[in-house]
Parts: sequence; C-alpha cells; structure tokens
Amino acid sequence: MGDQPHRRRFLECMGWAGTGLLWTASGGVASSITLDRAVAAPKGAVQPFSFLQVSDSHIGFTKDPNPDARATFREAVAKIKALPAKPAFILHTGDITQLSKDQEFDDADQILKEAGLTVFHVPGEHDMLDEGNGAAYLARYGKGSLGDGWYSFDHNGVHFVALVNVKALKAGGMGSLGAAQLAWLQKDLAARSSSTPIVVFTHIPLWTIYADWGWGTDDAAQAMTLLKRFGSVTVLNGHIHQVIQKVEGNVAFHTARSTAFPQPAPGQGPAPGPLKVPAGQLHSALGVRTVSLVRGGEPLAVVDASLAA
Repeated sequence: MGDQPHRRRFLECMGWAGTGLLWTASGGVASSITLDRAVAAPKGAVQPFSFLQVSDSHIGFTKDPNPDARATFREAVAKIKALPAKPAFILHTGDITQLSKDQEFDDADQILKEAGLTVFHVPGEHDMLDEGNGAAYLARYGKGSLGDGWYSFDHNGVHFVALVNVKALKAGGMGSLGAAQLAWLQKDLAARSSSTPIVVFTHIPLWTIYADWGWGTDDAAQAMTLLKRFGSVTVLNGHIHQVIQKVEGNVAFHTARSTAFPQPAPGQGPAPGPLKVPAGQLHSALGVRTVSLVRGGEPLAVVDASLAA
C-alpha cells in the first residue's frame, strides 16, 4: 500500500460523546492536538501531516449510560468536519459495532461518510460476532489485508502497522496476535530502517493493563521485541474506553476513549463494562486529548479537555 493511503471510507470515532485525536507528524516526530484546538487554529495554519484516531463507536448500543450511540458518533463526526485543515486519514481501533450486524456496519458507514476521509480499520471483538467469525468485517474492510485482517502502509516517511489481536481471545479475554501474524510482522519490519517512525494500531492494548479483565495481549512481548530497535514507536489502541498511557524505552502506548460509553478504571468494580454516569454528565465524563510524542525517552506532554469545556 503506497504513500498515499486509499482504503475504504472514514468510519468511526474515538472518544466518548465525540472524542477524537488529531495527530501530526513532522521531522519524524509524532504529536497530537485536540480537535477543539484544531478548530480554533487560524485558517492559514499549516499542519505538515495529520491523522485522526477514533475508536469503539459500538453502533447498536442502546443501554445506559448512552441510549443512542449513533447520536454521539454523529457528534464526533461533526467535530471532525469542522477542522480547518483536512487530516490525511483516520485510524479506527475497533468495535465499530455492538453486535456485528449488517445494519450497524451500514449505519456507521453512512455517519462517517460525511467526514470525507479515508479510514484504516482494525477489528474489535464486537466486530467478530457474526456467524462467520469476522467474515462480515473482512468483507467490508479487509481488502488488501492478510490473514485475519493485518496489513501495513507508509505515509510521508512513517510506517503504519495494523495488528489484529481479537480473533483468538485467550482465557479471561486476553488478546492474542498468534504465530502467523508475528512472523508476518517480523518480515514487514525487516526492510525498515531503525530510524523510521513506526505507528502500530490495534484494538486490545499491547501491554497488560489489567489481566483479570483481559486488558492485555498475551504474546505482545514478542511484538515489542521486534519493535524495540526503532527510535520512535507509537502504539494506539481502544477497547478499554479510557485514557491510559505508558512509555517503555522508545515505545509510547496510548489507549483511546470510546464514542459510546466509558468503562471503569482497571480493577475498580467487579467487571469491565458500561460505566453508568448521570445523563447531564455525559459530555463532561469524557473529552478530547492532546498528546505530544517525541523520539527516545523524552517526556510526553499530555492534556485532556472534556467535551463540555
């Protein structure tokens, strides 16, 4: 896949009630600004290379605390449409739908069509619930991918890698990449210079946030071994519906919010799942995140702003 990505339509969202990240890349350094800041930017401002991460729209979800996940998804798309500078593309980190139904996929497509942007997907476990164990997802979004839907592409000197870790969940819900995908990843990275910035996107975290809830990937360490020679690696995921970050050597990990519902903090309660909040606090419960990423072990600047702000 070439330097100008062209795969499918823009489909999904990241934050709860409309959260999104606008990522920029310049001189091999990835950074991000909030959508609110981007909307307020001068019309003539130049953004050398930007993309969005969106996640966990769960189209079809109709329970507390959000009886209409479609509506909050539309809010996110409206914020994206208002950006003065058009991003290059979107990374969607999974759980497009709640139950993998055709109508849910269709609704998501139609909502996101309004954004007018290319989207690169990875599936969440909720996108693998059809009788074909993910066949519906692959039929829509898997063109040009390998195996269960993994692939890579390059854009302006940055190498993007889409990994699938929801096809063969382990006990407790832990994600798994599997031997075939890891072998492909080794070959895919072998031709890249260690100075190439790498962005990995997947659904379940590639570091263990809370094993009892399956918030991790059992063979992620093997992937990290392949990635550690690169000077700048950014790993983006969804699944846990909240912002948690970690830096390990030259690798920066960032989880994303959902556009459908929040989840409890790791271990705060009997199990993961939709976290009920008062209706009036929906927009203040989640918001827009700013993260500035740099190479090596330099500090990250992280700012989160609620959508109610």
